[in-house]
Amino acid sequence: MARHLLVPGRGRPGPEHWMVRWAGAHSDYQWAPHPPGSPFVLEERVAALHAAIMADDEPAVLIAHSAGCIATVTWAGRHAGPVWGALLVTPPPIDGVVPRARLPFRSTLVASRTDPYSTFAKFERYAADWGAELVDAGDAGHLDTASGYGPWPDGERLVAALG
Repeated sequence: MARHLLVPGRGRPGPEHWMVRWAGAHSDYQWAPHPPGSPFVLEERVAALHAAIMADDEPAVLIAHSAGCIATVTWAGRHAGPVWGALLVTPPPIDGVVPRARLPFRSTLVASRTDPYSTFAKFERYAADWGAELVDAGDAGHLDTASGYGPWPDGERLVAALG
């Protein structure tokens, strides 16, 4: 049995966002860190994620959205810890910051063909660099509340497949 750590993006997700819904529906889902809102400070997010991962010996499944994906892959490039796998949802391009090394754990990257912050080709490059399975979500915007993603059962199935 793995624990689940939610790694939020830049902003504070609203009450209908799929991450907030999952946190409320699953007692084993914890924020890493609790959504602080803007600004996104990568070093603070990586430190908070490291603390959450190391707080328990039980393996974790990381569930990251947007800039939370960047915190996740940055953590993986600097640290080791009990991580079973990661779901990386619509990682944005951040020039000069994004590690490109293969991740040391299983990962799935969910890509949208209509993300306003990135292109499908950039998602494909991230997936190849990180060794992640690429899932084409189609016309899904940024997979956030504004794109119609409160409930996201396909995402829950992807998490279950990770362990």
